[in-house]
Amino acid sequence: MAIGDLYEVGTEACEGCYYVDVGLYDRPAYGAVYVVDAERPAVVDTGMGTHYGAVLAAMERLGIAPEDLAVIAPTHVHLDHAGGAGYLARECPNASVHVHGIGAPHLVDPERLVEGTKRAVGDQWEFYADPLPVPEERVVTLADGDAIDLGDRELRVHHAPGHAPHQVVFELPDASAVFTADAAGIYVPAIDAVEPTTPPPNFDFDQSLADVEMIESLDPETLLYAHYGPAPADGYLAAYANRLVDWVAEVEAVRADLGDDAAVAEHFADATAARMGDVWGERKARGEGRMNARGVLRYLDVRDR
Repeated sequence: MAIGDLYEVGTEACEGCYYVDVGLYDRPAYGAVYVVDAERPAVVDTGMGTHYGAVLAAMERLGIAPEDLAVIAPTHVHLDHAGGAGYLARECPNASVHVHGIGAPHLVDPERLVEGTKRAVGDQWEFYADPLPVPEERVVTLADGDAIDLGDRELRVHHAPGHAPHQVVFELPDASAVFTADAAGIYVPAIDAVEPTTPPPNFDFDQSLADVEMIESLDPETLLYAHYGPAPADGYLAAYANRLVDWVAEVEAVRADLGDDAAVAEHFADATAARMGDVWGERKARGEGRMNARGVLRYLDVRDR
């Protein structure tokens, strides 16, 4: 596996579905952008603004010209999923950008989104590019129950706000597959396990568990993770629900023990680096642990008010 590589999803039902490793945070096997080669071709998620060239290159390899792309569909507006939307919209003049209504204003005017991202990711901002605004007339707002027409296929929209209020997952019914956004955690192929993704400021534990149940109710055969790649649905959703329960309880226990939120965040930075440093690199692992702990701490504050 290498940054820039293009893969078929590989299941018979997912024919015409591909993903490209866009190299989020300069790491392989961490960030995937999907291309659905349909009558009206679609890109699901976009990576950061630094990665749109890899998406265009993947499209070219599949014979999809920029002017033929019909749909750009970020699962939510966090910049590791939607930061490339404005760049792709600029290069693909006939594509509409489909996003949940809560997130749409942040793609049109990304200033507050950039500010929030800088607070959340700290010095990892150096991996990002400032997003380009998406022209308002190019944006199609989505709500739960909508469907995106791909001609011979469709993407069904399911609101999944536990990770962020503007998050949806996209169901591809003819493929028995779900693009999971961050609602099913981070799938790590190297260890065949799921890790939590609980960033500030909007992580909601109870809603996140409900989102997992919702995806289970769709009964997919394949989960298409933005982080990272396809996985069979059997077992991973239940594993993620259990992982979330344990993770939130662990953060709460360490807070009770240490009594200082900065120390709690550093504790989990150290712990994640020790566990995942060989996979993600120490810097990314520390940043992930710190950020996800801060998201849980904020959730606990909101819960206990």
